[in-house]
Amino acid sequence: MKTNTAHINPLEHEAIYIFREVAAQFERPVLLFSGGKDSITLVRLAQKAFYPASIPFPLLHIDTGHNFPETIQFRDKLVEELGLNLIVRHVQDAIDDGKVKEESGRYASRNSLQTTTLLDAIEEFDFDACIGGARRDEEKARAKERVFSVRDDFGQWDEKNQRPELFDILNGQIELGQNVRVFPISNWTELDVWSYIQKEQIEIPSIYFAHTRATFLRDGLIWSSNDNIVYRDEDELVEERQVRFRTVGDMSCTAAVLSSATNIEAVVAEIKASTISERGARIDDKRSEAAMEKRKQQGYF
Repeated sequence: MKTNTAHINPLEHEAIYIFREVAAQFERPVLLFSGGKDSITLVRLAQKAFYPASIPFPLLHIDTGHNFPETIQFRDKLVEELGLNLIVRHVQDAIDDGKVKEESGRYASRNSLQTTTLLDAIEEFDFDACIGGARRDEEKARAKERVFSVRDDFGQWDEKNQRPELFDILNGQIELGQNVRVFPISNWTELDVWSYIQKEQIEIPSIYFAHTRATFLRDGLIWSSNDNIVYRDEDELVEERQVRFRTVGDMSCTAAVLSSATNIEAVVAEIKASTISERGARIDDKRSEAAMEKRKQQGYF
């Protein structure tokens, strides 16, 4: 099936403009990289923004230690092929140092623990702009962000104190101790990202495509049991299902979806027909109505 991607060009041009503004206005930017489709798309856009030069800033991965192995393998492969500078900081180190406490129980996750590790990395390298792949269609708190979203000297976000961004004028002026989160694909949707991946023929981790996986059901969601990370009750039956993942966050809070989509064309068609958001498979967003907003106020991506 052929997908109409004519509308992607303006989004691509906007993202390239944003990348170039970051390079012009900030001294020590970094691209937050998870190995997921959105951050992979950011890498391609950054390549285009600065071609024929190389990407002029490093990538930073906050590794929870509970990432899907397919994602980590792809991350390392991409970095090696493109000759990128990758910085990795580990949530496990913050746990070992007593900065954060490991959660326990059936809904335990390290996802929220990333905040401390991220803020420590920003301070360690004195980053003044962190480029992320958040999109406004993901979750309602995302829609409150600006493209240049200022964080205070504690890394916190105040949704009531956002700068106006009129006529594509991006204001990168910050006070001592502040930094900015930058969202070049803020105006994209999940379908836009997949259409761009299809158009550009971008390689992505195999976990995004349908495969047979040992899984179990909980709360109407499908969880991977291929590892010792996801908590499972004794009465939760493991069965093989054909699934794929729409998002590839911390595996302890990221569920799969039933799917037969084994290529990008089929994924695009599946997303067009979907009636739920991709964040519907992220249990950490369901802890409360304002779960994402509270994490962002504390310094989350």
